[in-house]
Order: sequence, then C-alpha cells, then structure tokens
Amino acid sequence: MNSAAGSLPIYVQIAELLVRDIAANRLIDGERLPPERDMAASLGIAVGTLRKALAELEKRGLLERRQGSGNYIRAVSDPQSVYAMFRLELIEGGGLPTAEILSVVRREKPADLPEFGTSSEAWRIRRLRRLSGRPAALEEIWLDAGVAAGFKAEDLSESLYLYYRQKLNLWIVRAEDRIGLGTVPEWRPQEFGMAAGAPAPQVLRISQDQHGGKAEISHTWFDPDIARYVARLK
Repeated sequence: MNSAAGSLPIYVQIAELLVRDIAANRLIDGERLPPERDMAASLGIAVGTLRKALAELEKRGLLERRQGSGNYIRAVSDPQSVYAMFRLELIEGGGLPTAEILSVVRREKPADLPEFGTSSEAWRIRRLRRLSGRPAALEEIWLDAGVAAGFKAEDLSESLYLYYRQKLNLWIVRAEDRIGLGTVPEWRPQEFGMAAGAPAPQVLRISQDQHGGKAEISHTWFDPDIARYVARLK
C-alpha cells in the first residue's frame, strides 16, 4: 500500500477502499467479511492496520463487529467518505483512488476557462489518478490564487479537498460536472495508457466553496477501458 509523503494513512486508505466497495455494491448489507488475518494478508497489510480501518468503518456506522462471529457490513445510503465527490470507479466497480502530482505552477488563468475566483492568476495542478494502482485518469485543476498564497507539490495531500479544508479553510461543498468528449492532453505521462490526442471522455467540474463562490475549475480525462463515471442518486 502507498505510504508516500502526502498520502492518506494506510488504514484510512483501506477504510476508503471498503467504503467505495460498499457504494458500488461489491460489499452488500449483512455480508460477513473474511477473517481478519486472511483479509489483512490479501491486502498486504498488518492485522493491526486492518483493525484500525475496521474501527473507522464501525465509527461511521458501516460495520458491525460481533464478538465470536466476525465483522458484518452495514450498508447505508450515504456513506461518509473522503472521496464522496470523486465519481470515477473501475469498470468492475470500486477501486481505491490515489494521485500522483505531475506539476504545480502559478500562472494567468486561461481565457477558455469559466470565470471563477477573484484573482487573475490560479494554481494549476496536474495529476495522474490511479484506481487500485491502475492509471485511470488525468486531472488539470485550477485553484484561484486568491485562496492560496503558495504551496509546493509535496505539501498536497492525496485528497485535495481534504487539504483545502485542513490547510486553506476552503470547503468545496458542491460541484457541477459537465461530461463530454475531449482529447488526451499532450502532457500525459507514459504510464497513462491512451496516446496524446486520442479521443477520451472529459469532465469539466466547476466547484463552489462554503461562501457560494466558484473557487476551482478542473478538467478530467479518463480511460474508458479502465474507469467509468458514476453518479448515484438518493
């Protein structure tokens, strides 16, 4: 499991993976999980780390631990997740999101972006997104420079929204996604399976903060052979 600087703690990664499996119905209400030692071995982690992840699920109301019987899933309609607004899943469902920062630069906002924020400049963050280790998507995120004087790639956490909340006092509370067809950008890294210029599903996201302002714009291009966009309605 990934424990590099900026990553979520491994037990949180495991908890989030299980939350996404519940959301994708890969784990269903009442299902008994494998014995903890077997489950830890299959995930490549220590039993103690797994137990911390299961305790996190229990705290969120997603797990029932029965003494002498085992651990049972309690599916709820709105499981709380660090990745609650992350809409990409593996084709087969679920998948743990991780992110590799490719570049962070401050520059003038491009004229072709929707209007957002108060500054004429923005931080441009480019990332490669993986789902359970598989290169699934490219992201280009534009964060208004008015909300962040500066930061470095190594400062950013695996979840940008979590970083915004903890370090910038910026809460992304809602987003509008516009899905269309684009082309893979020239800056895509070699690990991404699609060639630059190839047609790819593209998501334009306009994100609003806790004050109702538009603080962030992002583009996501994803590989349809690996991932799908999923929005579940309540």
